[in-house]
Amino acid sequence: MAKTPPRTVPDLTGYLTHAGHVLETQLSAALAEVGLTLRMQCVLRHALEAERTQIQIAELSYMDKTTMVVTVDALEKAGYAERKPSATDRRARIIAVTEAGAKIAHEGQRIVDRVHAEALEALAAGQRQPFVNALAQLVGGHLSTPVEAQPVRRARQRAS
Repeated sequence: MAKTPPRTVPDLTGYLTHAGHVLETQLSAALAEVGLTLRMQCVLRHALEAERTQIQIAELSYMDKTTMVVTVDALEKAGYAERKPSATDRRARIIAVTEAGAKIAHEGQRIVDRVHAEALEALAAGQRQPFVNALAQLVGGHLSTPVEAQPVRRARQRAS
């Protein structure tokens, strides 16, 4: 039986993936209490920051086009957002947040901030800011841009 290769550095991918997954589930459960999904909150926040198209918000939110369309449809159905022509480019459509959408986005942000604060409270007070600073440095530097990778393809199956 082959041995598992030894690690020479900590498993950052494993730690960050696990922490991100757990934090996402906590955020999703907390936002569900006010009828929002994490994606809906993300779209509302980005749409409130500036006039943005669906495509721009999808890129900022790491969503594919189909997921973005479904999310905006849900926001429209809830009365939180609507698609409107851009003020600067009549061919483009932006996501405009309604008054009700702005109100729920602020409520959602309070929930997101609470969940993030609770996660940081698991660290000693003196560790919190250095931890956040180190993550921000990684995300703003070495881990700021994904590498273009080829999709993994299965080997062709031979006809029998």
